[in-house]
Amino acid sequence: MSSDLKDILVVSIEQAVAAPYLSSRLADAGARVIKIERPEGDFARNYDTFVNGDSAYFVWLNRGKESIVLNLKEKSDLKVLKNIIKKTDILIQNLAPGAFDRLGLKLEDLREEFPKLITCSITGFGEKGPYMKQKAYDMLIQAETGLTDLTGVPENEIEKGRARVGVSVCDISAGMTALNAVLQALIGRSKTGKGRHISVSLFSSLSDWMNVPYLQYAYSKKEPKRCGIRHPTITPYASFQCGDKLEILIGIQNEREWVNFCKYVLENEKLASDKLFSSNSLRVKNTKMLEKIINEKFEKNTRDEVIKKCDRGGIAYGRISNIEQFSSHPQNQFIAINAPSGEIKMVAPGAEHDGKHFFAKNVPKLNENGDSIRKEFK
Repeated sequence: MSSDLKDILVVSIEQAVAAPYLSSRLADAGARVIKIERPEGDFARNYDTFVNGDSAYFVWLNRGKESIVLNLKEKSDLKVLKNIIKKTDILIQNLAPGAFDRLGLKLEDLREEFPKLITCSITGFGEKGPYMKQKAYDMLIQAETGLTDLTGVPENEIEKGRARVGVSVCDISAGMTALNAVLQALIGRSKTGKGRHISVSLFSSLSDWMNVPYLQYAYSKKEPKRCGIRHPTITPYASFQCGDKLEILIGIQNEREWVNFCKYVLENEKLASDKLFSSNSLRVKNTKMLEKIINEKFEKNTRDEVIKKCDRGGIAYGRISNIEQFSSHPQNQFIAINAPSGEIKMVAPGAEHDGKHFFAKNVPKLNENGDSIRKEFK
């Protein structure tokens, strides 16, 4: 675990994914994180039991935290929370809009009383606007932002073709957005001595990621189409099956790569200057024709043979992997942490600091630290 945020106290009234993502990364950076749980616990504890009886989501997002159960409708427990807040640097909450106010804890009043306090609210649609009170879960936001309409395969007579992104991308994007904002607020506080309120929603976080299709539509009326494992505006940038039935994703980003692809992989230099394929716009226009040529070539080679040709020509490629293959991917790095069920191995955080991963190790049991926290903040 890092010591970068040592002496920073975080209290998080949180559940599910987005807020726990934020607080877990602060814990990895060395902050002390007190997780406030309802009597039945964060419901993410029971999303599944796939990790030796523990939930995969909960294990991933709650290392390095202290757990205390507080029933915030009880005056004595609410007092404990208020006492914790008095010493808190960062207050995170992802309750429904207005729920925190109904507890008598208006964030603006808290920040007036404690000017250095940084508060962060994570909601589904934001703290204002016509959808403010609407329930919001990850896949619902994928639908509202249009992401599901961009994801999947072309529509046919049997199905619409839309698909959910395979991980909780809205929750994760909101957690990442909140983390960026909180760290910025900490830097700002070091200069001004004042905290600030941060409002992040699942909708706004993913909407930001939707800017490219939005801009394409807003200024050119171009409506992106679902195209499976294929880039909508670059060709060839798609998946192809090789002679051994294994798939490879080829990505050509510029004309120099296109020339090399024709020379070294397709072994047909003249194709690069063919009037049907000599620019990306022409290749997109004639995608089916070009992909037929590529498929015919790849069917005569194993995937390893295609990879050797790509390496020789400096062509970017990716092996189409399933989760079993990902689990043993040679580029993966792993860490060991302590979950309630015992030690487990998980994929390491994405950033290395001077060649090292900073991470907290212990995932708390429900109310594991309740007695000591109550004693400290009585």
